[in-house]
Amino acid sequence: MNIFRFAGDMTHLISILVLLLKIYATKSCSGISLKTQELYALVFLARYLDLFTDFISVYNTIMKIVFIASSLAIVWCMRKHPVVRRSYDKDLDTFRHHIVIVACLVLAIFVHEKFTFQEIFWAFSIYLEAVAILPQLVLLQRSGNVDNLTGQYVFFLGAYRAFYLLNWIYRYFAEQHFSRWIACISGIVQTALYADFFYYYFISWKNNSKLQLPA
Repeated sequence: MNIFRFAGDMTHLISILVLLLKIYATKSCSGISLKTQELYALVFLARYLDLFTDFISVYNTIMKIVFIASSLAIVWCMRKHPVVRRSYDKDLDTFRHHIVIVACLVLAIFVHEKFTFQEIFWAFSIYLEAVAILPQLVLLQRSGNVDNLTGQYVFFLGAYRAFYLLNWIYRYFAEQHFSRWIACISGIVQTALYADFFYYYFISWKNNSKLQLPA
């Protein structure tokens, strides 16, 4: 494991902890897109089909379980928790994520590295993760003001993808038979989607002001 992947895993874990802190400490999911959380849950379920068939390391197995369990827990809280679900911004979270799911599945069927069940679902998870943040970004733009914990959650989530993009680039030059070109291209697309958010996050940090996104 290289430093970029480890940094990516840690910033991803921090983003999840920040989101869980927001939900459990404030008993609110205001500003959080349920559709993005559902997409991430689907991403991890599709990507980690090898959880009980291929053992890589204890670290790898633990991280897979943590990401699956935490994403499902967040979705459950936003849908079923008697207090948390009342704060869900349903009227602002209107992105048609079902279309994205179907499009990514069709793309994975036709564009993959190996024509196997597991590899197709791996490609599907990579494509889906590249655009999973879209419902969240749309919701934040519609709401305008972004609370501190939500802003930090999205920031760390974006940093995670940026570190993983560096991880793929590093592996391309360091490994002789590295061929995960799908992950590299999808990582570039996903990181680019965060560019606008990162700009306004930096401006708010520089000016020590509340994060606001243009509608």
